[in-house]
Amino acid sequence: MLAHFTDHAANERTFLAWIRTALAVMAFGFLVERFDLFLQVAAASLGGHPISVRRQLFGDLIGLLLLVLGGVMMVVATLRYRRNRALIDSPDLQAGQDGRGDLVLVGLLLLLGGALFLYLVVHVLTSV
Repeated sequence: MLAHFTDHAANERTFLAWIRTALAVMAFGFLVERFDLFLQVAAASLGGHPISVRRQLFGDLIGLLLLVLGGVMMVVATLRYRRNRALIDSPDLQAGQDGRGDLVLVGLLLLLGGALFLYLVVHVLTSV
């Protein structure tokens, strides 16, 4: 049996949860960035009349930022996993982290989500 097995298993579960979250953020970023392509395909298949969807720079930028943020989340998750693995095996007691990095990532996600919400509100109000 591995020493501190439950700690290592919890560390790995946390790592995998971060990776799943990062993949979801990246997938959402891709969806946001390519939403106009989806609209064109849907319009062509439903009515046979192609619609002109103007490209929105702001939506594309938010989508690309979400893709980058997902990649950053994967790097942070990997570094944190490796650091925690070493700390679990260390005989010395270590002080826990203060969680500022997590708060920065959450803040960035909230900022991007809010910007996307405002973008969609403006887009809906101008199309009516």
